[in-house]
Amino acid sequence: MSPTDRYRRPADLPPRIPVFPLRGAILLPRATLPLNVFEPRYLEMLDDVMAGDRLIGIIQPAAADVGEFEESPLESVVLRNVGCVGRVTSYQETDHERRMITLTGIMRYDVLDEAVTDLPYRVMSVSYDRYASDLSEGLGEEQVDRTNLLRVLRSYLDANKLEADWPAIQRASSEFLINALCVMSPYGPEEKQALLEAQDLKRRADVLVALAEMELASSGNSGSTLQ
Repeated sequence: MSPTDRYRRPADLPPRIPVFPLRGAILLPRATLPLNVFEPRYLEMLDDVMAGDRLIGIIQPAAADVGEFEESPLESVVLRNVGCVGRVTSYQETDHERRMITLTGIMRYDVLDEAVTDLPYRVMSVSYDRYASDLSEGLGEEQVDRTNLLRVLRSYLDANKLEADWPAIQRASSEFLINALCVMSPYGPEEKQALLEAQDLKRRADVLVALAEMELASSGNSGSTLQ
C-alpha cells in the first residue's frame, strides 16, 4: 500500500493541521518534497507529528514584505489561502539538531482560519472539500498533451544544459511527471502558487508548459524545431 492509499475521502484527513510555511515551495498529490528541518519550532512540530498522524501542511506566505531569502517567515506573516497536506514518509536524524524528511503529498486544502494554541508553530483549520479529486490517482491524465509536455521539457533541459534520466521520464505516468516537475521547478512564489491552484491535471500541465515556453522565449531559445 502506498503512503497515500489510506486516505480515500476528505473525511480521512484531520480538520486541523500543523503548517510549515515555506516561500517558493509547494507540494502536490503523490509528489515528494525533501526538507531539511532545523529551526527549534519546526523540530518540535516534527516531534509532535511523528508521535501522531505524521501529517504536515505545506503553504506559502502571502505577504509581499517577506524577505527574498526568508524561506520560513515569522508568526505574524499572512499565509496563502491554499496549501497541500503531506505525510512524512522518510525521516532521518542528522548531526547538529537537524532532521532530513520527505513529505509525500496527499491533497490540497483551503485555509479556513488559524487555531489559537500555545504551540510554537502554526495550526490551521482547513477544508479539503474542493479537492476531493486529488485522491483519485491519475485522474485527468488522458486530457494531458503529453507529447507537447515532453517536447517542451526536453527543450528546457537542453537550453539549461541539464541532464536527466530520459528513459525514466518517458516511463513515468503523466500525473507523477507533472506534479513532480511542479514541485521541483525553479519558478518564483507566484508561479508556484499558480501551479498549485490549477484546477486539474490538464490545466496544471498547461501552466507548466506556458511557464517553460516563456522562459525559453525570453532566453532566445525555442523548442519548436526539436523532434
